[in-house]
Amino acid sequence: MPMFEQAFKNIDDVLWKEAGCTTELDYTEQTSWLLFLKYLDGLEQDRADEAALAGKTYTYILDKPYRWETWAAPKGKDGKLDHNAALTGDDLRDFVNQKLFPYLHGFTQKATGPNTIEYKIGQIFGEIKNKIQSGYNLREIIDHIDELHFRSQTEKHELSHLYEAKIKNMGNAGRNGGEYYTPRPLIRAIVQVVAPRIGESIYDGAVGSAGFPCESFDYLKRNNPNRTTAQDRILQERTFYGKEKKSLAYVIAIMNMILHGIDAPNIIHTNTLTENLSDIQEKDRHDIVVANPPFGGKERKEVQQNFPIRTGETAFLFLQHFIKMLKAGGRAGIVIKNTFLSNTDNASVSLRKLLLESCNLHTVLDCPGGTFQGAGVKTVVLFFEKGAPSRKVWFYQLDPGRNLGKTNPLNDADLAEFVELQKTKADSPRSWSVDAKSIDPATFDLSVKNPNGGEEVTHRSPQAIMAEIAALDAESAEVLGKIRGLL
Repeated sequence: MPMFEQAFKNIDDVLWKEAGCTTELDYTEQTSWLLFLKYLDGLEQDRADEAALAGKTYTYILDKPYRWETWAAPKGKDGKLDHNAALTGDDLRDFVNQKLFPYLHGFTQKATGPNTIEYKIGQIFGEIKNKIQSGYNLREIIDHIDELHFRSQTEKHELSHLYEAKIKNMGNAGRNGGEYYTPRPLIRAIVQVVAPRIGESIYDGAVGSAGFPCESFDYLKRNNPNRTTAQDRILQERTFYGKEKKSLAYVIAIMNMILHGIDAPNIIHTNTLTENLSDIQEKDRHDIVVANPPFGGKERKEVQQNFPIRTGETAFLFLQHFIKMLKAGGRAGIVIKNTFLSNTDNASVSLRKLLLESCNLHTVLDCPGGTFQGAGVKTVVLFFEKGAPSRKVWFYQLDPGRNLGKTNPLNDADLAEFVELQKTKADSPRSWSVDAKSIDPATFDLSVKNPNGGEEVTHRSPQAIMAEIAALDAESAEVLGKIRGLL
């Protein structure tokens, strides 16, 4: 087992013994803040070395007592951990809780602006708590983290894979874990269709674990192998922008982007929906919006007041925000509940009207049930360009030919046909086009109705559902009967 993988496994084993950590969410959160401080230590060391080479003095971000090398992993002359100087037990726990966290949280006040590493340090440590109650467990975890290095791209690459796996497990762990995780094959397909170019800014106002910026970054690097230093700087500093409301997701997003190689992510910790749409100016807008906003949620009245189309449905508020955040000619790929296409309430109808009239909705990807682990909702992806009305909407009904679940999730091959056909928007057994002129101007209904013999998406009658439940109950009873007979 590679070293990093073993270290992650060892950390999880220690956290498993820890009373304060009970779920995958806790494991990831606690690993994240420690990884972040270890990363920061490496970053400061590198900067200090560079400064020394240039004959300059480097000003450290952290004061000496709060640097990793002082409190977490003081080394002797032999380069090994100095057990006499290293804190452990209650001393270590008390230092972390009473001194380290308050000191780091204070950086929010010191920072010159929200895009600085200082500000991010302050935000992270103001929002999460150390949940590792035993200082001995904490010592053990620190020793494992200290073995990890993110100096080289290879190391970062390997760590980012492990970290993505942790995020994925979190998504499968239930208790809202799913809202942090959009299946990566779906994100990759969305990014391929939107096709970002270097120099365009990319925005996700519900950034979650930063799947969209990370996959967009990978796409841009893959498609531009001969980048200049100037282009690399654009990718690092002026390409990816995001906002995240939840503190755990914020920490994970920052760490995930850092591990993917984006050193100072432009992610702001804020509730995107508290911004008034009328305050968004041209300078705030972006070329591309890719996002999977949270569904459901009942936004408070004062939040709804920031939007022309008032609704408690979080995703519908986000859709208005995203349209407003796009530059003219900007492109978007947004995941939304499929009921958006056909709901008859005023907000849904008004929102479809807004989308069709102010944007060119050119593609709708209809995703099968089970695309999102643990979420009962069916989703679609809306692809549109801002600034010209819709003329023709191309629909594609994704059918992987199997039931999606934890053990057989969506994969890249499932989406290959969609990505290919989308280029020409060709008709096929799974795809068709609808002329915008034929859309009912009273309801703007956009329901997925495959005219090519694919199943029409119909809502089954309650009677049919009850009959199926009864049949399944009878089947379970029979199976249980057989098992009892065997015992």
